[in-house]
Amino acid sequence: MGCMSLSQKGFLAFLLVMGIVVTLSDAYCFSEFYKPWYSKKGCLVDGKLYPFGEIEKTENCLRCSCSRKALHCCSILPSRFSYDKDACEVILNMETCDYDVVQKKDSSKKCSGFSAVG
Repeated sequence: MGCMSLSQKGFLAFLLVMGIVVTLSDAYCFSEFYKPWYSKKGCLVDGKLYPFGEIEKTENCLRCSCSRKALHCCSILPSRFSYDKDACEVILNMETCDYDVVQKKDSSKKCSGFSAVG
């Protein structure tokens, strides 16, 4: 058994950090890995072609990283939240990629005491 190279140590450190990040986050994520000849213009996400690079927000509230080798996306919607379920309701706002928590009796009024974890 020999010593690990610097790149192997770096890769192991990366895996450790990613394992911690994935454990601490609740966001829905996915990855697609491409064959070398597959992607020439960008990445296809929900039927729309995005150029290579970082994608801040897709139409379906995903944040993605697109390269010739892979596509990695995570939801930017909060995954857990708490609110008064008797007095309030949650409405998904796809424009802001967030939830609006409004009063059941008057949906023009926001509820207080709403908290979310993304």
